[in-house]
Amino acid sequence: MSSPDTTLNASDIRPRGSYASRTVSTQRSPALTALLAHLPGMAIAAILLVSGAQLTLPWVILIVSVGAAMLAWHWRLPLWWRYINLFFLPLISLAFHLQEHALDIDPNWYLAAFLLLALTSIGAVRTRVPLYLSSPRAAKELALRLPKHGRLIDLGCGLGGPLARIHKFRPDARLVGIEAAPLNWLIAKFRLKLGGAKADIRLGNLWSANLSGYDIVYAYLSPAPMARLWDKALLEMKPGSLFISNTFSVDDVDTCFDPDEIIELSKPGDLSHARLLIWRMR
Repeated sequence: MSSPDTTLNASDIRPRGSYASRTVSTQRSPALTALLAHLPGMAIAAILLVSGAQLTLPWVILIVSVGAAMLAWHWRLPLWWRYINLFFLPLISLAFHLQEHALDIDPNWYLAAFLLLALTSIGAVRTRVPLYLSSPRAAKELALRLPKHGRLIDLGCGLGGPLARIHKFRPDARLVGIEAAPLNWLIAKFRLKLGGAKADIRLGNLWSANLSGYDIVYAYLSPAPMARLWDKALLEMKPGSLFISNTFSVDDVDTCFDPDEIIELSKPGDLSHARLLIWRMR
């Protein structure tokens, strides 16, 4: 980190050793990689069928899905992509089976579900950031750390829940939210407006935001963009401001960059392991 009387340049953060490689990895598409992982299994099943093997459809699905999951593990894709590869084809097959034999669903409902998913998650394929909902406890902890008339930006504000709760605790706060999914942005914008909050909810990319004017920068994203976001925070955030990540730590950072404070949010036995990781910028 830079000292208060110096300006941090890109050259100051690259010596940590893995910035270039991490930048490449965060730009790589895991969705495309996961899709490609199905091809070897398809090839094996095709070869077996051509050679005369009596493979039923369930066996073909099993070969392709297990092969895709194993490749996802070998390529070190995140854990959820390994499960997606394992269960995607079986669940699709089950849905078709239920539609044909047990359910009588109007096809328009499938179209409506797809459109709803696209409007709420359209940016997830590109950004690798799904929709996570922050807990009321997280919003309260954020509000407690804001100075009077302080400024907070929520990078990936989702449906606007944290900002709405922070406004209830701290109506003096100046709040900004950025969201990439159009429907989420629209919901957040109207939610804050109906709640009387003077919040600026923007539709766009978090990377275009200038972080220099905020007392708190809050992010509940995913492991994928955290290393790049940390470098952006180091470059732009002012000394004394707080960089707060919900649950996801900064990847590939030396121990000297460990959080200044950790607040556990999850209850015992809660599989989410939610917590706030707080860094005070210097």
